[in-house]
Amino acid sequence: MHIAILATGGTFDKEYNEIDGTLHFRESHIEEMLAMGRCRLPVRVEVLMMKDSLHIDAHDRQLILEACQRAPEERIMITHGTDTMAETARYLYKNIDNKTIILTGAMIPYSFGSSDGLFNFGSALSFVQILSTGVWVAMNGELFPGDQVEKDRSSGIFLEKQQ
Repeated sequence: MHIAILATGGTFDKEYNEIDGTLHFRESHIEEMLAMGRCRLPVRVEVLMMKDSLHIDAHDRQLILEACQRAPEERIMITHGTDTMAETARYLYKNIDNKTIILTGAMIPYSFGSSDGLFNFGSALSFVQILSTGVWVAMNGELFPGDQVEKDRSSGIFLEKQQ
């Protein structure tokens, strides 16, 4: 079973600029995370974009959808910023139904060392192997259907969307 890992940026891949105190993107940390976790799964990593999810728009969501559709793998994990992850999950849920897709992210940049990113990354890799087709969000050990998830900005956690 091969798994595609699609990177879009988000907090996972942000780094701290010590000179001006800002967060920025340089390169994806996915390969490093796979090595650190001693991952033995056959994966293909593709960097689609390096964006803060607040800047991901309809065009970017279409690019993510197209990457999922053209991927030869039936199981796909997407690293995504948490601010608009639920919107992207809903978009993919509405537009693709023949693959297993897991979106995950981090609240603290991986490069900080105290990030939840490595845990979320490993959890998502496990979930993508066992779930049936559909779109899912995996955060902090929890799993949510892609059409029923939202980020609670006041607590910084993901919840099942109230109907």
